[in-house]
This record gives sequence, C-alpha cells and structure tokens, in this order.
Amino acid sequence: MTITDLVAPEAILPALKVNSKKQALQELATRASALTGQGDRAIFEVLLQREKLGTTAVGYGVAIPHGKLPKLDRLFGLFARLERPIDFEAMDGQPVDLVFLLLAPEGAGADHLKALARIARLLRDQDVAKKLRASRDAQAIYSVLALPPATAA
Repeated sequence: MTITDLVAPEAILPALKVNSKKQALQELATRASALTGQGDRAIFEVLLQREKLGTTAVGYGVAIPHGKLPKLDRLFGLFARLERPIDFEAMDGQPVDLVFLLLAPEGAGADHLKALARIARLLRDQDVAKKLRASRDAQAIYSVLALPPATAA
C-alpha cells in the first residue's frame, strides 16, 4: 500500500484557510464527505471523538486526524496544507500546517494501523515535509506524496 493508494489528486487541498482545530476538522469532513459520499456530520463526529482521546498531532507541524466509519468501503485519505499554521494541541507545542485525514471502514483493523504508520513515517520525514510546505498546488503536493519512501541507510 502506498500513500497514493489512499489519497487521490482531487483529495488534496493545497491552501486550506482555517483558524482553529475544530474549523479544520469541519472543513476536512465537508471535503471528505463530497469525495466519499459519507455524511459530513458523521465524519466530523468520528474525528471529534478521536481528538477527545488525545490529539492526533504527531509533532513537527503534522496532524493525522483519523477515524472509522461503518458504511465506508475502503481506506480514504485527504491531505491539506494549511495556509496558516494552527494550534492542534501537539505534544511538541508546534502549530500544525500539514494535515492528513485518514478514514477507514469499521472492520479495517490492521490496514488502518499500517496506513497510519506509513503516513506518520512519510510526514515526519523533514525533507518530505519541507517539499510539501514549498509546494503551491495540488499536483505538486501529489507528486511529493507519490515519491517512493526513502530507503533506510
């Protein structure tokens, strides 16, 4: 499974304008709803419930909000580069500007966890993060996400 198996070119938001974590989750839920056919309210509620367990900000300006939906038929990803970094209650105190939303079918167990791990590994790579922050349009961002993972030295 690659990142491009999870996120399609039309699921990339190159300059999302939001002022808060809640607003970011609402916008992501609305965009994901349009692409998955799932209700935006249901998506938003799943994301909010997950955030109540603890922030999905993983540090270095990256957040990976995620959740499971009963009617979803496959893993779904949506990537947003925020126009302005926002407070996402990250453990390292850094504001977040790179957000990767991951939605999974309810029975997705291990696949969901593997996808989360792969996304976290990719976005915590400082070279990748720098390229994503420098990319100005969806195609450029998609090209960065599509890069093969760096081989361990």
